[in-house]
Amino acid sequence: MRVLGINALFHDPAAALVVDGRIVAAAEEERFSRRKHGKRPVPFSAWELPELSARWCLEQAGLTPADLDAVAYSYDPELARPADQLGLHDPWDRLRQEYARQAPGFLAEALPGLDPGKVRFVAHHVAHAASAGQAGPWPDSAVLVLDGRGECGSHLAGRYANRELTVFGSQALPDSMGLFYEDLTQHLGFLRSSDEFKVMALASYGTPRFLDRLRPHVHLDGDGGFRARPVPWAALVPPRPAGSPWTQDHADLAASAQACLEEVLLGLARRLHDRTGEDVLTLAGGVALNCVANTRLARETPFRHVWVQPAAGDAGTALGAALHIAHQKEAVEAMPTAALGRGWSDDELRAWLERAAVPYEEPDDIAETVAAELAADGVVAWFQGRSEYGPRALGHRSLLAHPGRPENLERLNAVKGREEFRPVAPMVLAERAAELFDGPLPSPYMLFVHDVAEEWRGRIPAVVHVDGTARIQTVDRADEPLVARVIDGFERRTGLPVIVNTSLNTAGRPMVDDPRDALECFGSAPVDLLALGPFAIRRGKVLA
Repeated sequence: MRVLGINALFHDPAAALVVDGRIVAAAEEERFSRRKHGKRPVPFSAWELPELSARWCLEQAGLTPADLDAVAYSYDPELARPADQLGLHDPWDRLRQEYARQAPGFLAEALPGLDPGKVRFVAHHVAHAASAGQAGPWPDSAVLVLDGRGECGSHLAGRYANRELTVFGSQALPDSMGLFYEDLTQHLGFLRSSDEFKVMALASYGTPRFLDRLRPHVHLDGDGGFRARPVPWAALVPPRPAGSPWTQDHADLAASAQACLEEVLLGLARRLHDRTGEDVLTLAGGVALNCVANTRLARETPFRHVWVQPAAGDAGTALGAALHIAHQKEAVEAMPTAALGRGWSDDELRAWLERAAVPYEEPDDIAETVAAELAADGVVAWFQGRSEYGPRALGHRSLLAHPGRPENLERLNAVKGREEFRPVAPMVLAERAAELFDGPLPSPYMLFVHDVAEEWRGRIPAVVHVDGTARIQTVDRADEPLVARVIDGFERRTGLPVIVNTSLNTAGRPMVDDPRDALECFGSAPVDLLALGPFAIRRGKVLA
């Protein structure tokens, strides 16, 4: 069975392809269109489809739209109700619903040859759940979904048995942990439905002194759900105008909201374990990208394993919807990797460099060349293999640097044009991780935080956040042999078994995806070396 999954309605449009139960491709539209998040999450953009990523997914498998057995759209308008009946102030939401109802026709126009009758609507939170419970490595698991909103709710609690979903309950709107965090993001002067991770980072600089004043608005209820109603944020702390300096009050408000979110998630997860008795908890929905909360779930609930979909936000519903429909006809396989996007052969990369007339080298071993550059305190743009699905750079589209130089955090944030409080991440070999970091291991998708061992904090200061933690990525030699060789080479030269990894992009732009993006980013940012497949392009030679 050949199923194309589509996420389009709210934000982070994406496409994914499942063929005969196997995940073939998945990519976000922003990587093709070069518009951050693909589009803004407003009703007027709900008609926009991930046309470019959908076409690429089909090309990757050598298919045409006419070859598809189904298209799975990750929202079901038949389940929706008018926004005012849900307690939401969204006067144009009726337009969004109409666009969803017309999606089969829009898709048939965007993908000529597609039979609109093959479009199947999948409930939004069921799509989220499938992206975790069906894509995860365990066929049996409890599943928890929390986000801003779906058709009528903001949460799903359930269980997968042999990858078959049973839904236990959901939380009706307007109560929403995702909207709670989005509202705070906007109040703190950041872009809602985009910059929530900045609030999480800022929270580490504060103390939760407003927590008692938030709890009356946001808390567990006695019916298996929660309450999360609008908070009078301005009565607590004045709003921060966008671009203005943050204050300690802003950091304390972020810390308070983060603590409140964690309390609700812990309560929901414990209830779910009481009901299921499962060893595994799988997570999806935008709230599942909160790696600080994920870590508390891993540490403080009875679940032995917590697995988070790497594309936990709405982009992941494209994959989840496709898996959900495919599973109705056949067994589906777990997600093998997050590297499900575009890739190029060495010959294709060479052709890009020749067309661009860029001086380049082809060293005997690009891993050793990069390790030497990093040891000399150079910043390296790393472009290898297929691009990642989801918001994290996982060693395929990364900026790499020396973790032992404390100034490299400020240096990288300046390269990327980011706020000074934003951390960067360490990459470490899986077999070495426990020596340096205490937290859920392995952690290949950078979705948990770990305490940095006291004896290592002074040795790798660039990757240690203000609270003594780091959001690590563990590297398995079998899965990522090239990255493993870079880390080995760097340790031989420096004695440090860690390298800095942050996403290969600049502020406000999507992560680099194709060779043109890589060359443009390298040309405009103060990066010392671009490792494009087996080729090395050095700053001085390009400028010469």
